[in-house]
Amino acid sequence: MSDAVLTQSSDITSFTPRVFSGIQPSGGLTLGNYLGAIKRFVDMQQSGVETLYCMVDLHAITVWQDPQTLRHNTHELAAGYIAAGLDPAKSILFNQSRVPEHAQLGWVFNCVARMGWMKRMTQFKDKAGKNAENASLGLFGYPALMAADILAYHATHVPVGEDQKQHLELTRDIAAKFNHDYGVDFFPITEPVIEGVATRVMSLRDGSKKMSKSDPSDMSRINMTDNAETIAKKIRKAKTDPDGLPSEVAGLEGRPEARNLVNIYAALADSSVEAVLGHAGGKQFSEFKPMLVDIAVEKLAPISTEMAQLMQDPAAIDQVLKDGAGRAREIAAPILTKTYDIVGMLQS
Repeated sequence: MSDAVLTQSSDITSFTPRVFSGIQPSGGLTLGNYLGAIKRFVDMQQSGVETLYCMVDLHAITVWQDPQTLRHNTHELAAGYIAAGLDPAKSILFNQSRVPEHAQLGWVFNCVARMGWMKRMTQFKDKAGKNAENASLGLFGYPALMAADILAYHATHVPVGEDQKQHLELTRDIAAKFNHDYGVDFFPITEPVIEGVATRVMSLRDGSKKMSKSDPSDMSRINMTDNAETIAKKIRKAKTDPDGLPSEVAGLEGRPEARNLVNIYAALADSSVEAVLGHAGGKQFSEFKPMLVDIAVEKLAPISTEMAQLMQDPAAIDQVLKDGAGRAREIAAPILTKTYDIVGMLQS
């Protein structure tokens, strides 16, 4: 694994190391999704630890989705996973709704989580805004389902971005409370994996804002479906400042656009910011941007090409996800059965 190291706390040493993570199929995969998540998924696939990667379609419907669009987006996200290097023979790839244990365990965790915990979730406040009374109950409660996504597999490690760290802390709280309430050591206290130089990729038009598919300007982001010409054009037009690149990291302070482009280069090159500045320090952006164009096109254009080819056969993608769901259920079903037994549910 190139930049993510699995560490174990005393709370998870008795559990077999296992990695789980997922992305919502809400459409518009960007460079932020790739560098902040998918590229790290691929790195972890090489670690020798069992890895499960999910398209969390149940989470997607916390806000209304057009059914046809949701199906397309789920296929596209799966295509993005595979094109980026996730191998269905090495990682378990599936869509969440095909594994009912997620929702079933999610209900148990709804009954473990406390209202006070849920009300502290900043993402609900951000997404619901001033219209919280009209937000779906699912949007409010989905962190409990996220906990179920992870703990249905006794996942010990979850690669997450900074914006999901609070939800993983809630997962840890739910696991600890369940274990305490029932006097068991059944669920692991999952560890976040947040390493990487570009776990939060910023807009190409405003380095103070996260790169987002919802930004009105398509020039603010690199889409994973962009071809080589479009990728190059967006990088050439990315906002910068008039100064050259510094030779030391401290010189990026107060320069969000410069920092963002250097971070992107470092992540694509599997390098560090320090190493990039050691090589590019003193260069003007007129010299640095062509360097970034070269590596971005080299790394990203083949992914967009492969995604387009995969999307020509959605039935083949469906088969990959169906097979992955079967493998996922082999892990999750016994864990749910044992959970029900601990709670006191009668089962045939």
